[in-house]
Amino acid sequence: MGLRDDLERFREVGEQRREDLADFIQYGDLAGGRGSIQIPVKIVSLPEFEYDQRDQGGVGQGDGGTPDTGQPVGQPQPQPGDDDGDDGDPGEEGGDHEYYEMDPEEFAEELDEELGLDLEPKGKRVIEEKEGPFTDLTRSGPDSTLDFERMFKEGLKRKLAMDFDEEFLRELCKVEGIEPREVFEWARGENLPVSMAWVEEAYNDIPDEERGMWDSIEAVEANVERESVQQKIRREGIKHVPFRREDERYRYPEIIEEKEKNVVVVNIRDVSGSMREKKRELVERTFTPLDWYLQGKYDNAEFIYIAHDADAWAVERDDFFGIRSGGGTKISSAYELAAELLEEYPWSDWNRYVFAAGDSENSSNDTEERVIPMMEEIPANLHAYVETQPSGNAINATHAEELERHFGTDSDDVAVAYVNTKDDVTDAIYEILSTEGETDE
Repeated sequence: MGLRDDLERFREVGEQRREDLADFIQYGDLAGGRGSIQIPVKIVSLPEFEYDQRDQGGVGQGDGGTPDTGQPVGQPQPQPGDDDGDDGDPGEEGGDHEYYEMDPEEFAEELDEELGLDLEPKGKRVIEEKEGPFTDLTRSGPDSTLDFERMFKEGLKRKLAMDFDEEFLRELCKVEGIEPREVFEWARGENLPVSMAWVEEAYNDIPDEERGMWDSIEAVEANVERESVQQKIRREGIKHVPFRREDERYRYPEIIEEKEKNVVVVNIRDVSGSMREKKRELVERTFTPLDWYLQGKYDNAEFIYIAHDADAWAVERDDFFGIRSGGGTKISSAYELAAELLEEYPWSDWNRYVFAAGDSENSSNDTEERVIPMMEEIPANLHAYVETQPSGNAINATHAEELERHFGTDSDDVAVAYVNTKDDVTDAIYEILSTEGETDE
């Protein structure tokens, strides 16, 4: 690899590019609010040559006490400012770093790219009716919105439909012995839009000396050239377009209903005595990116945090990941509280995600008799359960397995993921977010 390649590589790293997102989620510091996500980036100095302006000579020059050509240089000597003595202890200060700030929308885009995801958020609530382009028409309105182009076209179509070659019909009125009724019937046979009154008026206007000019209608057809309406318009232009009131249409804006993409995310965590520090950290590493991702995907995101042991209670996010109780475990208590709190977020208006996590320990028969029926009763885009067992499964840790047996592994609205180490976090996130199938809006 040449110097140019090295330079390009350093420059690529040095342009404050964020670290690999999966590594950040698995091992990085996830602290920070949902409004701004800080991801550390490395600071790398680009290599460059410096020219020393001071004329101090150099090896082989023979001036100022420097060695002559061929003379051994010897060991490097300490320079002013260098530490004397032994090499010293390893440094304790961290390397230079800065933070790249991204909002949840950008985080969601980056995670989509990193994991090969593209969750399409669903709009569930009509929040506003906006005026769109002036594409709709009505029969009344202000003059400024009159669709004159349409009115002109309607009038022109009427002119083309109503106009006819008047001069040719007048020549027919000059046929020997012809009567107005015969002229009218001939015109109707030719689909000419002429009235009997017009024919009678034209017949009466023929001078006496011109009557009998033609022997028959056939003679007129053979000797008088007929002119179509289009030819007449090209020759004379349009002096009058027969507009009618019924032709008037007024433009008004199309009413567009904008759907706000609303989501409520319920995070449930087992805080019983068996949920020790490593398990709590794995829950945080899984739930926090999920919160960021869904906030970035939806216009309006609400979050509910429920802690439970044998009982359940709502908590603030700042307390959610740190709470620890000494009680037993009854997961259904959390779903009962979730169902109650979700009443404020009707399924008709809100997308719902219910994420629960724990070590799969649960009170006897609670999963089968209470939790599974409640998961089926609570409508949601997705139910997910994350099992954390860093030291391997306990004998009575069967909650996740029971969910998988009941819902199967191919369900499109229930996901079960296993997070035993930090390396499992991104796989769990992918498993959860890729599970959701299509739902009706």
